[in-house]
Amino acid sequence: MSSTAATVAGTIAAMGRRARAAAVVLARTDPAQTAAALTAAAAAIRADTDAILVANAEDMARATAAGLSAALLDRLRLDRDRIEGIARGVEAVAALPSPLGALIDESTRPNGLVLQRVRVPIGVIGIIYESRPNVTADAGALCLRSGNAVILRGGSDSTASSAAIHRAMVSGLAATGLPSDAIQIVPTPDRAAVGAMLAGADGTIALIVPRGGKGLVARVQTEARVPVLAHLDGINHVYVDTAADPDRAQAIVVNAKLRRTGICGAMETLLIDRAYSDPAPLLAALIDGGCALRGDAAARAIDPRIAPAEAADWDTEYLDALCTVGIVDGIDGALAHIAAHGSGHTEAIVTEDAATAERFLAEVDSAIVMVNASTQFADGGEFGLGAEIGIATGRLHARGPVALEGLTTYKWLVRGTGQTRP
Repeated sequence: MSSTAATVAGTIAAMGRRARAAAVVLARTDPAQTAAALTAAAAAIRADTDAILVANAEDMARATAAGLSAALLDRLRLDRDRIEGIARGVEAVAALPSPLGALIDESTRPNGLVLQRVRVPIGVIGIIYESRPNVTADAGALCLRSGNAVILRGGSDSTASSAAIHRAMVSGLAATGLPSDAIQIVPTPDRAAVGAMLAGADGTIALIVPRGGKGLVARVQTEARVPVLAHLDGINHVYVDTAADPDRAQAIVVNAKLRRTGICGAMETLLIDRAYSDPAPLLAALIDGGCALRGDAAARAIDPRIAPAEAADWDTEYLDALCTVGIVDGIDGALAHIAAHGSGHTEAIVTEDAATAERFLAEVDSAIVMVNASTQFADGGEFGLGAEIGIATGRLHARGPVALEGLTTYKWLVRGTGQTRP
């Protein structure tokens, strides 16, 4: 290890020790106090709007000069409305019921022992993210409300914005007597900091959550020596069944792709039943809305403006105004395509046939499966969970939007009356 890497590792380890001490305090803090801290943090974000905008302009200038794509620039950009949205998101988390101490289940053994499982904090959580400065507030709020301390490592493209939001969050902690070390942000852009966090920060970090591009998430999943909660891709499909209502199908398809192309819930592949009566308006609506299409031969026969799809296109998360289109043989064809190319994130069907809808819900193996709704609803706030850490596509611990409950674990409480084991 170089001297620079060793210095960075020492910095992260020290942050981890402070975070662990803060986590001990949070675990015994009245949830009303953490709610008050978040309310104060939201007020501080609003009060610091001008400073946050100045910091974001600095980040945007660097990112534009570096040639970031339009979709990534959109993720990075803040304005007054978005900052207000960040503040409201923090307030929404403050208003959510605390999951801590919640009884999961209870039983009494034949020998009279009473067993309970109750929710408790995980401890110290490391969040590694790119581009989106709002994650600073979302992650800080969710971790605090669930009783966890957090170490944030934002991307180099959002350094100034994230630091400005972090200062506001910490002022909320200070105003309510909570330790400032409960929400820390890594002070260096050195990539060695990521490596130190993935190694567990000298045994202090209990869980890593990456939010960013495929390269970041792949590195985290490969190198981490602590558990990881992540999704690698959002290759989301909308399947338009032969029994779909045409007006409803068009509205859903256009919204799923074009409302915001750079979010992980955006549709990346449109599948249309070969028996669907009038697919041309669906394709035209996307193209006329500014979306470039790549498709199979059957799709290109419907609209000559569609470019040929390469094999890799069906496995690509574009995060841009680009979409693949496939014509499939009914629900069987759609299920087979999703099984072969889906990433386990979000899939939707548009149909008026209840039996087909239920089959889609039962057989698609993704974290989120929808009927007659846009995939853009794949969001913790839209699920009533408040801000989210991310969408988990694995099968263990948490799946789908990860909010407060997903940031807790549980412990067993066993109460006896003198029982001994024979």
